[in-house]
Amino acid sequence: MPTELQLGSGDPAAATVDAVVIGVSALDGAPVLAPGAAEIDTAFDGDLAGLLAVAGATGKAEEVVRIPTRGAITAPLLLAVGLGSGEADAAAVRNASGAAARALSGTGHALSTLGRIDLAAAAEGTLLGAYAFTAYRSGDGASAPVGRVDVLPADTDTGAAEALRVATAVATAVTVARDLVNTPPNDLYPESFAQRAADLASAAGVEVEVLDDVALAEGGYGGVTGVGQGSSRKPRLVRLSWSGGSAPRKRVALVGKGITFDTGGISIKPAANMDQMTSDMGGAAAVVATTVLAAQLELPVAVTATVPMAENMPSDTAYRPGDVLRMYGGKTVEVLNTDAEGRLILADAIVRAAQDEPDYLVETSTLTGAQMVALGTRTAGVMGTEELRDRIAGHAQATGEGGWAMPLPAHLRADLDSRVADIANVTAARWGGMLAAGVFLAEFVPEGLPWAHIDIAGPSFHTGGPYGYTAKGGTGVPVRTLWALLTDIAENG
Repeated sequence: MPTELQLGSGDPAAATVDAVVIGVSALDGAPVLAPGAAEIDTAFDGDLAGLLAVAGATGKAEEVVRIPTRGAITAPLLLAVGLGSGEADAAAVRNASGAAARALSGTGHALSTLGRIDLAAAAEGTLLGAYAFTAYRSGDGASAPVGRVDVLPADTDTGAAEALRVATAVATAVTVARDLVNTPPNDLYPESFAQRAADLASAAGVEVEVLDDVALAEGGYGGVTGVGQGSSRKPRLVRLSWSGGSAPRKRVALVGKGITFDTGGISIKPAANMDQMTSDMGGAAAVVATTVLAAQLELPVAVTATVPMAENMPSDTAYRPGDVLRMYGGKTVEVLNTDAEGRLILADAIVRAAQDEPDYLVETSTLTGAQMVALGTRTAGVMGTEELRDRIAGHAQATGEGGWAMPLPAHLRADLDSRVADIANVTAARWGGMLAAGVFLAEFVPEGLPWAHIDIAGPSFHTGGPYGYTAKGGTGVPVRTLWALLTDIAENG
């Protein structure tokens, strides 16, 4: 069962819970109690910081120190979590809450005072830190997440209930995306992915359209059809539409890459780490979850997601290097590398999405390994028209998901020239692979339409140990970035 989150109230020292969480900041190597722990400190005769120092606490970010309370407070356990040095901002609270939630695994009921610093950040961090994907574990293969956490708001927070409601919905959307990414490819393939997306959307009152392989071929979706033709599990294209309510302020098109597994096709990948290609639909998962979230929270922005789904497999029916595909809209592409398949299905989806005449078009995908070479595994590359690109990069940084504005150098377009078609899907050059992919996608965006591409090849899937509120596996990036952008558009256009 997922962790239950509720709004707390009253004196945390007297709360009937199994554990109480407080924040601790670092100052010159010593722990300093963060705001919100005053009653707890009083219960320990004003010497809680000293006691924590004896227990080894320093206040460094995400450090967790447990001490038995011995009756000083009602709860038998006090958990102090580090916020790091400097001001305890939303990012620090989110990470600390995630670390605390992991440390509370197996606990029935806890109370967190971190909401007194930033309620939304504490709520998001708690739910995301408590996340565990256990659908395929038998028996007691994993400890149960903390059952319930009451989050205390600041005394002056008059909008606490609404802030908690929104934060819970946003965090739940992230976990939906994580679940989709973490589902193994034998169970999540184009048809089943399309059905799961349709079920999520229908439950939220979102309009659904699904094109199967026959409709895709008849409709001229050469990219999706070409990439998916090598698999026995045929491609799909899903369209989810949230109306924006009675008076939508803007129209936003979201596009997400849905390669449910990527072998590389005929240009096959090395065997090492190929299992991670179960995450190649991370962009699609994020777009589906965000569109459903917009409907659930009745955002006054019309959001339409166009999600191409395919499995890239080598077989006697697979597309080949040297093939020319006629994309949706008529442009032709020479395939030089079948492992550059994401941009092919996205090109179809971008053209279709633009036909709705949106005010903005945002695409996200696990597009290039070059993103990780350039920016590492935790920072997405953001390309596109400058104003929207920079706006998204700013939201990515503010939410803690990480993003950096990248250029689209005009000279790279010549490297995509094809000897037989309008454009090739890759360049022969070794350098600038992420940028070249962005330049390719730009070819399919109508002139004058503000658009952006978010390359999440690294940030969407975490292969190391957990940190902050990030678990191993699917991260749900960039759901919170997209949500921040949509709420920004709702407020400011």
